[in-house]
Amino acid sequence: MDFTERVRGALLGGAVGDALGWPVEFRRLELIRAEYGPAGLTDLAAADRGGQVTDDTQMTLFTAEGLLRGGRPEDLHAAYRRWFLTQRLPGPLSNPDGWLAAQDFLYASRAPGNACTTGVATDYRPAAPLGQDGPVNPHSKGCGTVMRSAPFGLVGLDPRQAFQQAAVAAQLTHGHPTGYLAAGAFAALIALVAAGTPLRPALDAVLARLDAQPHGRETGDALRRAVRIAAEGPGSAEAVERVGLGWIAEECLAVAVYAALVGADAREALVLSVNHSGDSDSTGAVCGNLVGALYGLSGLPADWCALVEGREVILQVADDLVTAFTLGDRAALDARYP
Repeated sequence: MDFTERVRGALLGGAVGDALGWPVEFRRLELIRAEYGPAGLTDLAAADRGGQVTDDTQMTLFTAEGLLRGGRPEDLHAAYRRWFLTQRLPGPLSNPDGWLAAQDFLYASRAPGNACTTGVATDYRPAAPLGQDGPVNPHSKGCGTVMRSAPFGLVGLDPRQAFQQAAVAAQLTHGHPTGYLAAGAFAALIALVAAGTPLRPALDAVLARLDAQPHGRETGDALRRAVRIAAEGPGSAEAVERVGLGWIAEECLAVAVYAALVGADAREALVLSVNHSGDSDSTGAVCGNLVGALYGLSGLPADWCALVEGREVILQVADDLVTAFTLGDRAALDARYP
């Protein structure tokens, strides 16, 4: 499988998981089952929301845009400011700042996280050394760090660089070390899987990196719990809830990893990742990024991919990442990413 297939799968897979989880976010498992049946929500079409995506997909796309428009922490901050504008306006300005900000479907506010919105509303502040409290929202470790960080693993960085850059960018909104180290761990995991490393060896490498980090233990413990529960038997919603509910960064990552480990394919993993009493769109989005990188675009449920809001834009961004960072050709991109 070539790298482009994995990058396309990772970005569109995240949107698929986001769209699948969005209708059941904030709902208790028993209520999900009461509406959709004993297996919960198992078909994106049954959700009847037109494949809508949320801030998880929106911020992931603006992460990619920030990388394409310079890649420095300041550039990521500016990109997230452009995302924040989409949450405050009914539609694009007459002269939008870049191609992505001109996309109508992004101008929907669907329960964005408080730390993300308050964080990007502040002026840019440089990150603290890893392991120390970050300068913005120092007590926040919500899953908003993890759900937007897949692009750091899709631009040809080695796992160490992906970890570092994602963790630094996560501090733009979340200063708790676990919050931003979980983002780094996810980016490193995506980098490994997108390069063709099987999931278990990739996880072992990420765990070793977390073990070497001050304050990496919470994320490492959550991932080890996911691996341990996955080894117990077939996947279930009850097992997912033993792993976590996804509201905090390390649990969001762990739920996604659990679902990817026990799911026989991308569809099964995505269903497991969203049917629980927690942050279903974020766990679905992170799982979708991961299984998309594992199985590639062709391994995702084609019927669900066809329903996802903004599908063509998402695939274009994926292709632009490959063109810029793998092929090293920006000639056709400057108009989209000034």
